[in-house]
Amino acid sequence: MSAGAVACQEYEREPRRATTMDFDHPPAEPLGPMRLWLEEARATGLPNPNAMTLATVDPDGSPSARIVLLKGLDDRGAAFYTNYESSKGAAIAAEARVALLFHWDAINRQLRIEGRAAKTSLAESDAYFASRPRGSQIGAWASAQSRPVANRAALEAAVREVEARFAGREVPRPPHWGGYCVSLERVEFWQGEASRVHDRVLYAARPGGGWTVQRLSP
Repeated sequence: MSAGAVACQEYEREPRRATTMDFDHPPAEPLGPMRLWLEEARATGLPNPNAMTLATVDPDGSPSARIVLLKGLDDRGAAFYTNYESSKGAAIAAEARVALLFHWDAINRQLRIEGRAAKTSLAESDAYFASRPRGSQIGAWASAQSRPVANRAALEAAVREVEARFAGREVPRPPHWGGYCVSLERVEFWQGEASRVHDRVLYAARPGGGWTVQRLSP
């Protein structure tokens, strides 16, 4: 080992299991088991079980990843909300193909999604924005997300300005803020097992409808 190298020791632990799918005879489509796994993650009491890593490709070709929160899941895809003028918004505008990853260590599971991100309808974005706490609504106006800010005081001043602007009335959705829905083109379920002999199954959407389902080696 070279000088300064760090030795990383691999360790084993018994997987903590929730109700799992039959990986040898998986369901014909992924949406049902996706919803079940999300419910089982919530049942663990984990904070933010709907947290998922969003991976994008920046306009210069560099990869980028960050955590966002799942706010909707149906046969159209997985939805989250953000500032369209943020770095992630710029990346999606340049390349709509993205990846999502859930990791639930308490039940030794991962759920991966690959697909294309498209903006949700104005009505859907309006409805979700209206459901947010007022402070979060104010913040969506005050923050020029991903852009430089001089200091905390400047950010707090922007918040006060927005609070004064909308004092005594409802806060409308900013035109630069809304949702994305990531289509379910590829969905992979990963269940950790002892000795790294994990269970994996991959669903790939067929162009004409339906799914190709394959069990994968760990």
